[in-house]
Amino acid sequence: MPQLSEIRYFVAAVENGSLRQAAEIFDVRQSCVSRSIMRLEDKLGVSLLERSHTGVRLTNAGQRFLDDVLPALRQLDQARRSARAAGRAEAGTVRIGVLTSLAGGFLRSLLLAYRQEYPKVRIDVRDGGRDEHIAALRTRELDIVFVPGSRPVRNCECAELWCERIHIALSKEHRLADQGELDWPDLCEEPFITSSIAPGPEVHDYIVRRLADHAVFPRIEARCACFETLMNLVSLGEGVTATSAAWAAVKLPDLVLRPLTDPEDLLPFSALWLAENDNPALRCLVSTAHVLAGRVRRGNSDWLPRRLEVTASISETSANGQKRGQSP
Repeated sequence: MPQLSEIRYFVAAVENGSLRQAAEIFDVRQSCVSRSIMRLEDKLGVSLLERSHTGVRLTNAGQRFLDDVLPALRQLDQARRSARAAGRAEAGTVRIGVLTSLAGGFLRSLLLAYRQEYPKVRIDVRDGGRDEHIAALRTRELDIVFVPGSRPVRNCECAELWCERIHIALSKEHRLADQGELDWPDLCEEPFITSSIAPGPEVHDYIVRRLADHAVFPRIEARCACFETLMNLVSLGEGVTATSAAWAAVKLPDLVLRPLTDPEDLLPFSALWLAENDNPALRCLVSTAHVLAGRVRRGNSDWLPRRLEVTASISETSANGQKRGQSP
């Protein structure tokens, strides 16, 4: 079987018309090039080159062989370049699971910063529920998920990155819409609506848990609607609901969001990923997230050793030391 080095020496000799020049290109002795091409000819059972004191020229068999191997060499070189680019996260795909809006906040800033730094990496973002995303993480359908809460997940790496204030979504005609901020006692008599689609069930449990602290069992109706449709229903006066601060950047007609003042309603968000996932695009996304959150791990080559010139539109971060509410 011909060796790749033998084929490359042969192609270089043909392209330069000289064994000596081919040897100079590869920084080897001319005798090494000559012996390699002779071994190639012996393996093929044909003469590929006519040699003279003025250089080399192709035989008919040599021309046919050259025509066949050149496309293969180009394809091999392209494969090598693609592999190196993927290893440096210059190309590839990172698959991300989210449970919050990309309209504003930390996650939007993260994706903008990552795209700026790695413009050739494809970012595949998928909606879904926490359990659904974690299952996809374990089967490698997702590389990383961003979820509310900071509790660890078995066999997953977990990094708490930012916090968002919980807001109450109201119609602009609602009696509480003129208030700049709200607290749960203001909402004890309100009819809530949530989505039956993830993360709606988690929002439902959060509302129940927080109002239970005030000895209130809320009226909550689950609607078979995505979260954007649910917010439009709120704007139409169908009820109120709870959401994270990222949704404050979403502009819908007749919809207002008011923050909750209780320190318990500061919700942490974390990234989860598998430590054994060797996708370079993932490693670079994790690094970018740590830098953006101001949590670079010194001495660990996984994290980028520089600051990103990006400002996240977050009103509160998890570094402020406030007590946080449990994950919905």
